[in-house]
Amino acid sequence: MEEATGTYFEWEGHRTWRRVIGEITPDGPTPAIICHGGPGATHDYLEPMAGLAESGRPCVFYDQLGNGHSEHLPDAPSEFWTPELFQRELVALAADLGIASRYHVVGQSWGGMLAMLHALEHPPGLRSITVCNSPSSMRLWVAEANRLRADLPPDVQATLLRHEADETTDSPEYKEAMLVFYERHVCRFPVAEWPAFVTRSFDAMDSDPTVYHTMNGPSEFHTIGSLLDWNITDRLPGIDVPTLLISGEFDEATPHIVEQIHTRIPGARWELVAGTSHLTHVEEPEIWLALVGAFLDEVDARQPAGG
Repeated sequence: MEEATGTYFEWEGHRTWRRVIGEITPDGPTPAIICHGGPGATHDYLEPMAGLAESGRPCVFYDQLGNGHSEHLPDAPSEFWTPELFQRELVALAADLGIASRYHVVGQSWGGMLAMLHALEHPPGLRSITVCNSPSSMRLWVAEANRLRADLPPDVQATLLRHEADETTDSPEYKEAMLVFYERHVCRFPVAEWPAFVTRSFDAMDSDPTVYHTMNGPSEFHTIGSLLDWNITDRLPGIDVPTLLISGEFDEATPHIVEQIHTRIPGARWELVAGTSHLTHVEEPEIWLALVGAFLDEVDARQPAGG
């Protein structure tokens, strides 16, 4: 990986941190903006995606507002944290980098949701979106999470339900039980073997859970935040850029969830990666890089720089 530098840019009075890997040039490969999940995670856990830059494609990583290296706003009212806020941030990032006329968006989980929202605004420079491990409806996400939870050991289920009912989801016992689900459907490595770049993102969310707790809730499967009624499924036929969908066999973004997207976005391509869960790019990085790299190259070949 090339040496990367991190800088800040200002937008709407806020400061967002970004990192560019590779060199952005007028005639070079189209840059890819990489959007992390959460909402409330950081760019760290997406580290394997930087492999896209090995072919010369510039990759832009950033920590969304309220997270990681970017400005934190723990006292902001809950209504401040909206999908529209992060849509505006993404637009501002592309403009500040001077790539608004030509770029791809690659998003994982919430980042894929953001990519779809961005595509629905029809920005003229958007070449494609890659949507990894994402839903288009949070109510469906919750329903599928509850179905997956039903297969957990009975004592784990009881612990989760008890703490959710008592609103004690910050207890160590709840977090320990939560990890049983995570090892099955989020990252299929034992937690003790999670790569450092993954644990950095989880640690960052623990240190300031403002965005995650406000928009999502206390865990991946207990969604009680402001996103609960978020649903763009009926709007998906309006996406008119090439779209690649990636998900895992054991993903919390289950095949039923991704199917709703695949059948609605015109011409969308879907790759279901066997043996993986929500962090497909971590569990099978070579497969992920090959799929996404080939897709982006194909889109660029149809519309080269200056085209």
